[in-house]
Amino acid sequence: MPLTESDFPDEVQVAFFMFNLLSDVWEGMSGSYMGKDWSGCDLLFSTYEVDDKRNTLYFMKMYECLTMNFRFEEAERKRKTEERKAKSGGKNYTHNIKG
Repeated sequence: MPLTESDFPDEVQVAFFMFNLLSDVWEGMSGSYMGKDWSGCDLLFSTYEVDDKRNTLYFMKMYECLTMNFRFEEAERKRKTEERKAKSGGKNYTHNIKG
């Protein structure tokens, strides 16, 4: 059975919550995911009165690393699939010619 957020300790659950509140940054031309915008992190910590900021930030950064690796691997898989399609020559046309 896969893990859910409630399976983790409270500190990690707070990190998941805070991480999800941060906005995503996407590269404009290619549409690649660049990570989270961390500039609002301190404001969120103050607003939600996070006591252990250091550990919460640590868990948030660990989660971001896992997310970035997953998205990178997914993009690589898609790129390789497209590359294989391009190498195979795209569509195959057959012609029936009787002469």
